[in-house]
Amino acid sequence: MAISRRRHTVAKLRGLAFLFATSALFVLFQGGKLSAAVFLMVSVLCAYVLSGRWSGIERVEGSRVLAPAARTPPAKGGDRPFSGSLEAGSSLAVRIRVRIPGVWPVPYVIVRDRLIRRGGFEMPFETSLVPDWRRQGEATYETPPLRRGFYRFGRTECWTEDVFGLFEHRGWLDLSQSFAVLPKTAEIRQWRLLYRWMRGSHVHTAVVWSQRETTQINGVREYIYGDRVSRIHWNATAKTGTWKSKEFEREALPRSWIVLDRRGSVYRSEEEFELAVSVVASLLSYLARRDLAVGLLSVGRKTTVFEPARRAASRKEVWEHLIEAEADGSGDWTDAVREATGRWPSGSFAAVVTPVGESPAAVADLFRKRGVNACFIGLAAGRSPEEADRWRRLLAASGTPGYRVESLEQLPAVLEERVR
Repeated sequence: MAISRRRHTVAKLRGLAFLFATSALFVLFQGGKLSAAVFLMVSVLCAYVLSGRWSGIERVEGSRVLAPAARTPPAKGGDRPFSGSLEAGSSLAVRIRVRIPGVWPVPYVIVRDRLIRRGGFEMPFETSLVPDWRRQGEATYETPPLRRGFYRFGRTECWTEDVFGLFEHRGWLDLSQSFAVLPKTAEIRQWRLLYRWMRGSHVHTAVVWSQRETTQINGVREYIYGDRVSRIHWNATAKTGTWKSKEFEREALPRSWIVLDRRGSVYRSEEEFELAVSVVASLLSYLARRDLAVGLLSVGRKTTVFEPARRAASRKEVWEHLIEAEADGSGDWTDAVREATGRWPSGSFAAVVTPVGESPAAVADLFRKRGVNACFIGLAAGRSPEEADRWRRLLAASGTPGYRVESLEQLPAVLEERVR
């Protein structure tokens, strides 16, 4: 393409040179006011067209401002910070501000931007702007709804033409920006089954979600109004001059796991797998809000295990995996689950997210024999009621509870039900 553009430029230059030579010969052999006027106009035209090389577009400067498309991109001087992430299915509003050095008249500027998703998918965007008297302008566009993944912007191309459309002049902006599109989530208010299991393992606890403190001191924290006098750490208070309280270790709750089935052979569409990832993300968000250590077992072409942890760094790794997770597995997954769960202690909790249809009996029996309290969340979007009922009966035969979810919006209400 660059070679073709160069050939067109050379052809246009030859045509311009021919026009100038013809007008010069005309004034040389014909003489008179008409030939002189023609030669003057052609000379001015050639000077204008050739001076476009110094239009300033090659030294173009600019910036890019991002905002969720639900909100209007900020106006000048009112930039709102972009968090660097948005939810799947959302669009992004992009504003590119351009400033062109120099004095050569620029009638308009075409702006070509590229949004690249990790993995090779690329979306081109093209828009235009008309510079003001200060040779500045803004171009805006909106992306289509974006799917999960990591995105970055490529080099931005700015190009313009002279008023006759003879020659193009180009410049580039290196505005490196990246962001992540997170899985869509639903806010879960209460998970009745998890509450019951946690209460069963901590019958002495009045409030299930508040882990009971031991008598082992784990450190010192700031005094909170209402702390008992016996909790005050007098030595630390005397040294610092501010009230300090003792921090005690907490009893460990059973380990919680979310299991994601990433076998492409069991999903009927890409949307169904997106629903699975969204369900997993919603469960992780719910457990994180409850300050529970939760791990992730993701079974696909490669089995990925994230141990239960409360640290922000560990949760970040889990979310990064979910952002890029693909349904790339195949075949039976019982052996992979057996190997990955070999060290799970008895009494652990596991929620398995998989489509209804394939018999869950083998994996359910595996969890039951190892003393793991498991439940299955079956994705039933586009499945017949008979198929979903058969899947649920197979789970009931092994004594494993199961949920049927047809959409992400349905998930909170389903988890609040008394599971059978």
